[in-house]
Amino acid sequence: MSISRQEVLHALSFRNISAIYILAVMVIVFSIWIPDRFLQLGVWRSLLDAEALTGIAAIGALVPLIAGSLNLAIGAQVGFAAIVSAWMLARAGLPIAIQLPLVLVVGAAIGFVTAIVITKLRVEPIIATLGMSSILLAGMAWVSNSQQILDLGPDYRMIAATQIFGITVPVYLLLIVAFASWYVLERTPAGRRMYAAGFNPEAARLAGVRVESMQIWSLTAGGAIAALAGAVLTSRINAGDPTVGPSFLLPALTAVFLGSTQFKGGRFNVWGTVVAMYVLAVGIKGLQLAGLPNWVNDLFYGLALLLAVALSKWEKTARRTSAVGRIVNAVLRR
Repeated sequence: MSISRQEVLHALSFRNISAIYILAVMVIVFSIWIPDRFLQLGVWRSLLDAEALTGIAAIGALVPLIAGSLNLAIGAQVGFAAIVSAWMLARAGLPIAIQLPLVLVVGAAIGFVTAIVITKLRVEPIIATLGMSSILLAGMAWVSNSQQILDLGPDYRMIAATQIFGITVPVYLLLIVAFASWYVLERTPAGRRMYAAGFNPEAARLAGVRVESMQIWSLTAGGAIAALAGAVLTSRINAGDPTVGPSFLLPALTAVFLGSTQFKGGRFNVWGTVVAMYVLAVGIKGLQLAGLPNWVNDLFYGLALLLAVALSKWEKTARRTSAVGRIVNAVLRR
């Protein structure tokens, strides 16, 4: 199969892979500004490992968003799963082989309940997930008594600390979750139906897509993915901390919206999300190494989110009609 010159130019255009060009610029700037601190192998390994859980949480937010449900509870879902994970180990005394699957089931159940509120009670996704976020924060305080849960044992710590070829397990987990999500969303009929449900629910219903089912299963899957991030978070800090989970919300959503401007022209996608997440992380890390105050992190993410949403809306407006047509036609042909 030959590739035309126009396709190559589009693939390499700034509009298609702007995050890659921005990453290159940031690397050059920080390499000149703070070479002794930025150009260290340990910094990049730390960056790769530190952002893996944010990447998993971002995919947990991405999946329901593709089907049309913005999940503002993703941070609380990560935090609640982390607390439940620690409670099962330290207080209930469950072995890891039972605790880990149970945490994923709890996360999926939270996503399922949220989906029922949205699809059956007809509550707007933003309101439903905000409410669920508040409930989960209360649940975290109740389970942990607003204190860290300690004494998890050394074995659980090994999940996050173990390295394979110099790369920690959370990075491999991110790659596995990303590849599995990409395959389902981009290579299966279920994924095409989810995109159709998110792009234009009414047109998707007319084409025979069960939009409510797509939203229910996407939120359930997103809850399980967020729970995985929470369980590994507990392993990383070797404790259940009720304060760390909610901080995943802003980086995760920023990565999802910025990622939608990459590779797919305004369409939410897995690899765009992962790339955008690491581009943002490099910017934050560079600013931290340069000695800027911590509040710059929130400012950076806030500005990036606003810019990403604006770019995403612009891309969607330009391509919505043709994209919907292609997806609906693909569904109809089945």
